[in-house]
Amino acid sequence: MITLFLQIFIGICYLVLVIVLFFERKDYLTYAFIITIIAGVVSFIIIPEEILNLEFFIDAINWEVIFFLIGMFTIVAILDDKKIFHELARRLANRYKKNIRKYFYSICLISTIVAALLEDLSVAIIFGPIIIVSCRDMDINPTPFLLGMTICINIASTLLPFGSAESVLIVNALNLNTLWFITYFGLYFVITTLVTIFLVDKLILKKYVDRGWREYCENRAEEEITNPEVCEIQDVNYIFFNHSSTDVIYDNRDNTENISDFKVDKKTFYKNLIALIILIVILIIIPTIYLPVLIGLIIFIIINPVKKSDGTKSRSISHYFRKVDYKLVFFFMFLFILVGLMEANGTILYFETFISNIAHQNLFLLCLLIIFISSILSGFLDNVPVTLFLLPIISLLIGLPAYSANFTPIVFSFILGINLGGNFLPQGSAADMMTLEISRNHCVYDLSYKRLFKIGGLFAILHILIGVGYLTLIIFVFP
Repeated sequence: MITLFLQIFIGICYLVLVIVLFFERKDYLTYAFIITIIAGVVSFIIIPEEILNLEFFIDAINWEVIFFLIGMFTIVAILDDKKIFHELARRLANRYKKNIRKYFYSICLISTIVAALLEDLSVAIIFGPIIIVSCRDMDINPTPFLLGMTICINIASTLLPFGSAESVLIVNALNLNTLWFITYFGLYFVITTLVTIFLVDKLILKKYVDRGWREYCENRAEEEITNPEVCEIQDVNYIFFNHSSTDVIYDNRDNTENISDFKVDKKTFYKNLIALIILIVILIIIPTIYLPVLIGLIIFIIINPVKKSDGTKSRSISHYFRKVDYKLVFFFMFLFILVGLMEANGTILYFETFISNIAHQNLFLLCLLIIFISSILSGFLDNVPVTLFLLPIISLLIGLPAYSANFTPIVFSFILGINLGGNFLPQGSAADMMTLEISRNHCVYDLSYKRLFKIGGLFAILHILIGVGYLTLIIFVFP
């Protein structure tokens, strides 16, 4: 009875932490710290033999993932500081802005590939304003371009394992590698991406080709202004010219500066692009996730010296460390500890037994169940806590004799459900919400929450169905 109480109590603690994530004004890290301390103390009182000392909490944290996150966040900070992806977006806009369809296909493909390396939210922040400015020059409504971008970058996490925090956790916990990920998800990614772009082109873009568009905002002065910090990062001038004004308000006046005026030094652009390619290669070659990123970080630090106030340059990792937001890193640590407590009190084993009994050793049924559970949970809750909760269950399942010989379909189903399930609702994807915010601030009225919910939800169902079909081939045709 006491053990059952502990299981329920820790489960409630975990659920409360997930719910806190929905309140943007709350400091989730403070709540995570308090909840973890309370859960740890209660667990120590009830099952002291399982939590004898500090080593339990240290061992519960997956340090490989922590070092990977710190390294990757720092690399992204360097690339953002040098405006590498901004320059890539600018070049695309200037090259294809006279050909609507070529620009549509190129912006969707490139933003998707970049999202496989970079956080999807950052991709939306970079590419969203560029699309709107380019469409204004081409005299076409940016709605289909924004829809194509945000829907495609939602499936980018199926290309490479480091495209999302969830995939990083899964690949590391199950001892997989980048090559495994590309082998089993590469074809799915190509098929799904091309089908998505084609359908958006034929069903949505086609309706806007012959219709002009002007960025006109009705009653703009009467609207409630968004948080200045949000406005700043979405304004095209802020992104490209780093204006420091805190009173950025969108209007319809032509900017004296435009994306054609912004340029990154060619040498800086190409050497960082080469370093990025090297990072991808060593991520594929080296079977761990943290070591390649740390090696890559050294390369980026060497080729990107920091300019001092006296005009001299020096290589400083501390300069870029200060640009990294470590809240997510600490949040992961607290989540790891909570999941470790649930493993210690038997909660994880209970759910593993429950799922295994329902499937009755039917691999295809088990995979469908995993897709359903993971996609539903990630659709309503944050993906990372859902992943950490289900990961130990998946690990136990693939260790069972009935599934250990052919565990690939189980892992495929889990990754598919976790990464795509959150796309059913716009609030399940940070990129979707940012795209809506950018659209609102640029008066793209055709792209509303209701429309993105409808179109995005239909495409999420399509992506899941393609995944089920692909899963069927893996199990029955190419076992």
